[in-house]
Amino acid sequence: MPLALLALAVSAFGIGTTEFVMMGLLPNVADDLGTSVPTAGHLVSAYAIGVVVGAPLLTALGSRVPRKKMLLLLMALFVVGNLASALAPGFGWLVAGRVLAGLPHGAFFGVGAVVAARLVVEGRQARAVATMFLGLTVANILGVPAATLLGQQLGWRSTFLVVTVIGLLAMAALARLVPDVPVDERQSLGREVRALGRTQVLLGLLTAVFGFAGVFAVYSYLASMTTEVMGFGESSVTLVLALFGIGMTAGALAAGPLTDRALRPTLYGSLGALALVLVAFRFTIHVPWLALVTVVVLGAVGFMTTTPLQMLVMNKAKDAPTLASASNHSAFNLANAGGAWAGGAAVATGWGWTSPTLVGAGLAVVGLAIAVVAGLLDRTRTSAGTTEGASRVVAGSAPVAEEPTHAVSGSGTPASGS
Repeated sequence: MPLALLALAVSAFGIGTTEFVMMGLLPNVADDLGTSVPTAGHLVSAYAIGVVVGAPLLTALGSRVPRKKMLLLLMALFVVGNLASALAPGFGWLVAGRVLAGLPHGAFFGVGAVVAARLVVEGRQARAVATMFLGLTVANILGVPAATLLGQQLGWRSTFLVVTVIGLLAMAALARLVPDVPVDERQSLGREVRALGRTQVLLGLLTAVFGFAGVFAVYSYLASMTTEVMGFGESSVTLVLALFGIGMTAGALAAGPLTDRALRPTLYGSLGALALVLVAFRFTIHVPWLALVTVVVLGAVGFMTTTPLQMLVMNKAKDAPTLASASNHSAFNLANAGGAWAGGAAVATGWGWTSPTLVGAGLAVVGLAIAVVAGLLDRTRTSAGTTEGASRVVAGSAPVAEEPTHAVSGSGTPASGS
């Protein structure tokens, strides 16, 4: 494994910690700032809005910036946003800090995914991207539970100060380990925008918006479900979050090789399993040990959707994948914001703390339906002989079937220094 992937994973660890820790701290932040938990849930949406806005904007502004320098600049902005969150004097300032911290998220993962794919040989791109995403999953095993416990004991501000330090360490790792990856000379903003407008790319993004929203409809309120429904004390929230993170890691480890082998079946299977597990959680949540098992499985099937969705939009954007890759994280965070809003709305309506499970299942089914429609359209176009579909010739080789992932722009040969 190229050491540069480790630097990307460390960065992902910091980003994942600050993104997901707010779910565990919602009750603490609400108490400290004198608001309700559903209102504090807007802090989850604030971060997501930052990602949605920042991913296309910062990717466009940095389209001609060398990839390593771009990664460092984005991580520097991440550090500033978390420091602003830690020092926020009130709820409105905290919302602003969360938006600022979210701005570089999508652009970082968009650029990072393209860099990761260029560090390995063809046929292992999904594994490389999944390795970077492992930082997110480890954040949910170690970073989020530890940061939540720290926030509960020393105050939520201490959490964001620690994340600021993690961001600085990530910058050092990027500077030391990531090789210089030049911008593709063929790359231009117009080319990237045209690639983003392709039907299959847009359908992939729409799948992420609805499908992944199913995860966040529940995960955003998992801390409250732990204490209000499962019957555990506040000290058990870190354990439940860690179990979710273990599931995420298992899902990420499985998603890489499965996506390299069969992209669309992996996507269909993970979305279908997500819907079923969310429905099951509606019932298992009342039995403590079954609830804990379901949390692990939910993390696994939920995060298994991310790698195939990432590789799908990169493949369909072909030789201009950076903006599409970054926009995929905008889609994930629209899912974050939409899922948090939908789950919170169900609770606020009076349907109870278990209602987000069924809301999430419905969203996952919508995502699966969009994915299936996209697959049928792709198959139809392939049968008609179009080049946008699944089968195409790469570097003069024989046609490649749709399901395995292929190289993105310039990714067939590892970058120098890898």
